[in-house]
Amino acid sequence: MDAREALPCDQSPNPIQETIKGPVQGPVRRAHNRAVLGWYDRHRRVLPWRAMPDEPVDPYRVWLSEIMLQQTQVVTATPYFEDFLSRWPNVSALAAASMDEVLVAWQGLGYYARARNLVRCAQIVAKDHGGIFPNTIDGLLALPGIGAYTAAAVGAIAFGRVAVVVDGNVERVIARVFGVETPMPAAKREIRDLAEKLSPAQTRSRPGDYAQAMMDLGATVCTPKAPRCDVCPLAFECRAHEIGAPENYPLRIKKAKKRVRYGAAWMVVAEDGALWLQKRPEKGLLGAMMEVPSTDWQTGKQDYGAKDYPHVGVNDWVHGELPVVHVFTHFRLELTVFVARIPATSSGHLKKTFGETGRWVPQAKLVAQALPTIMKKVIAAGLKGLVD
Repeated sequence: MDAREALPCDQSPNPIQETIKGPVQGPVRRAHNRAVLGWYDRHRRVLPWRAMPDEPVDPYRVWLSEIMLQQTQVVTATPYFEDFLSRWPNVSALAAASMDEVLVAWQGLGYYARARNLVRCAQIVAKDHGGIFPNTIDGLLALPGIGAYTAAAVGAIAFGRVAVVVDGNVERVIARVFGVETPMPAAKREIRDLAEKLSPAQTRSRPGDYAQAMMDLGATVCTPKAPRCDVCPLAFECRAHEIGAPENYPLRIKKAKKRVRYGAAWMVVAEDGALWLQKRPEKGLLGAMMEVPSTDWQTGKQDYGAKDYPHVGVNDWVHGELPVVHVFTHFRLELTVFVARIPATSSGHLKKTFGETGRWVPQAKLVAQALPTIMKKVIAAGLKGLVD
């Protein structure tokens, strides 16, 4: 049922709904802020990057966590955060790390542009700012990998800057509080404007705690499914709760079916078991990661014949047509894996065939390579094909 159909015709709006028509009145905003902060003081999550009350906030931890949490859930990001902190306890240590080291440590988190920007940002902070993060929103926005949301979050949490912080959890809370009828993602601007009306931006009351409180509220109470309205501190002002349909918000347009791309992967195995790997271009999807050589990923499916096989020093490929599927955010990739076992040969020949960034990597050292998940699947399929 569409959420609009659930609206009772005789339902009069509660006070918070008047904010849709104009500014939030002081008493309404203060009641909202008191409810949010009071709940947070009792139920805040304990997270490894979050300072406890009366503890100093470490901007490095806040920044690192916010980068990792982009498009990633807390339960997934937490072990990566702890590993990064043990390896690189401050921004200067991270700045001294190589890109390959960081990409290897990042394996499995996805969205690898975040890792590349992480290193670049750390290097700039260490070199140009003496290892101290800028404490203004504009200063943070000037750093690689930091957009409007991340700058607002780091500014508010680490430096107490007045900022409107709206992540996916906060979007859901605001959409339900106001019963926003515009479907996502078109509603993002509207939701942010509504969040700004409610936020402590005009009262300057604990902006960092307020931002984290709204995130926690969306993550633990105002959840996508089965929201716990009975314990929600904002039930008194929530339009979606009032009409009895919180799960309907935010409204969403049905997602289009993912596009499919196709390609071939050419896995070359030496007599001693080493694999020929190469580095992907710095820019683009999976940039600077290691890979088994592959074709371009095309939108049209094609059959690969002998004319398509790269020459690697043998007449044919000993195994072929091993299917591997991987789903990215915006498309599904289907690769056909071909495997060749070749005698000892010069790296120069393979570099001419596949590119100058390639090299032999012993299987025992694969764990130290920055291999994205799709390439781990390719290697697993190829090695299995050699055994079968």
